[in-house]
Amino acid sequence: MLEGVVPFPRELAQRYRDRGYWADKSLADEFRVVFKRYADRIALIGGDRAITYSELDQLSDNLALNLLDLGVKTLDRVVVQLPNVVEFVILYFGLQKIGCIPIAALPSQRYAEISQFVKLSGATVCVIPGQYQDFDYAQMVNRIRAETTTLTHAIMLGPARPEFASLTELISRPARLSLSRLSEVSIDPEDPAVFQLSGGTTGIPKLIPRTHNDYAYNSKTAASVCAVKEDSVALVVLPIAHNLPLACPGIQGFLFNGAKAVIGPSTKPEDISELIQRHGVTHLKVVPSLLIRLLDSNVLTHYDLASLKIIQSGGQSLLPQTRLLVKQRIPHAFVQENFGMSEGLLMFVRLDDPPDVCLETVGRPICPDDEVRLLDDDGNEVLNGEVGELCCRGPYTLRGYFGVPDYNSRVFTRDGFYRSGDLMRQHPSGNYIVEGRKKDLINRGGEKISAEEIENLILSHPSVKNVACIPVPDHALGERMCACVLVRDGTKLSFDELKKFLISKEIAKYKLPERLEILPEFPLSTFGKVSKKKLVEMMSKKTEVGENPGASPASRS
Repeated sequence: MLEGVVPFPRELAQRYRDRGYWADKSLADEFRVVFKRYADRIALIGGDRAITYSELDQLSDNLALNLLDLGVKTLDRVVVQLPNVVEFVILYFGLQKIGCIPIAALPSQRYAEISQFVKLSGATVCVIPGQYQDFDYAQMVNRIRAETTTLTHAIMLGPARPEFASLTELISRPARLSLSRLSEVSIDPEDPAVFQLSGGTTGIPKLIPRTHNDYAYNSKTAASVCAVKEDSVALVVLPIAHNLPLACPGIQGFLFNGAKAVIGPSTKPEDISELIQRHGVTHLKVVPSLLIRLLDSNVLTHYDLASLKIIQSGGQSLLPQTRLLVKQRIPHAFVQENFGMSEGLLMFVRLDDPPDVCLETVGRPICPDDEVRLLDDDGNEVLNGEVGELCCRGPYTLRGYFGVPDYNSRVFTRDGFYRSGDLMRQHPSGNYIVEGRKKDLINRGGEKISAEEIENLILSHPSVKNVACIPVPDHALGERMCACVLVRDGTKLSFDELKKFLISKEIAKYKLPERLEILPEFPLSTFGKVSKKKLVEMMSKKTEVGENPGASPASRS
């Protein structure tokens, strides 16, 4: 096993094998069968290019052989920083066939993140776009190569350049090595198939080792919960590197079932709608901010979206108002909310859950052996229906981040439960409700306020398009709440109006925001979520320079 990977305990690993969760096969072996079974079916569509399962198999074989010829070896770590292109998928399977470990980086990440990934993983290869969003990736990679001893290969999408091999050529150029070389590659199913990235709440994202055993199970089981069939068509517009579009069920889950994945390079509502209409898309994967933008656009009525059956939402909790808006504007589509983490555990609302359960919850775990505990600050399980920190372990949840034993000792319990930092309570149905994050609490003079609770209320105001409640420093109370709001076109919202609206909801007065900021847009993290960290920095700076947001502290009683 690769040094730095925390193994599953032997007794639990045996349980997962005995119960059929782990097949003890590499992803290469798993998909070797898939590629032959569905050989003539279309696997991928990108732009005007359609690739069959057989072609995907052949192209990834050829690439794998050329990578071996280049000097890339089994267990080499490969930083993959490509946008949504079919070459990403070909590369992913090519790396699997020689037992390399892709690090699922994002095109938006820069030197600080990529250099840290290389340093932490000992990566030997970086794969970058030729030109993307006016950023010089080559200069960044050359800088990192000069600073490290491990990074020996650099590969670029498009034509070759000095010191950079061409991914395009490595895919298309006939390999000199015999195909039999791939059968000589030995891959341990308990080694990582991919390094996913943590959300980065503690700085640079940590590396999450997802093993061949657990990642195959992850995708297969998620696909069954999401009603993925041979005739299903997924539209992938979120960054492929993310766990959701790659494997939950993602491209992996769709291909396991002989289905089709359409790779979309744009998140513009008109581009999404056009692809749904053109390819008969049945499954759309979104984050809430993208779904809100789609629903608020005026393009939906210009396209035929009748094929769309399931809108899978993840990344953040989907507010009930957004779900109801989908029902009005895309009535034939079922919004299947999920709560998932790159670390493992997946929860899905089931397609046959009652309407009230669908509206209020994020679902329940996909595996009978997903162990979930909700713990209080002292590590004790909370009473049924009470809020606690989600802690979990199971056949596809990591046992430790890669190469950071000290950090692991803080975020895992002694018996191997991962402390997620997410606050949840269990619904009477058995599903779960997200109550925010443990660190997403505003501590006002010792009173803990859930930002998500207030956000849900504010979002129900007719003038509000989106909202994020954040803490701002206060000398007397420690923190006060600031409501950062995007208003709908043609509307206004004053601080007094917002207070009156919230008071009408009959909440405790200490929960009222003490500041309102109307913003044109929210800053986003590299994962496409609203960056509350950046919002806090923005609002704190305003406070430091004495800018008055137009709201004096609200009175309390």
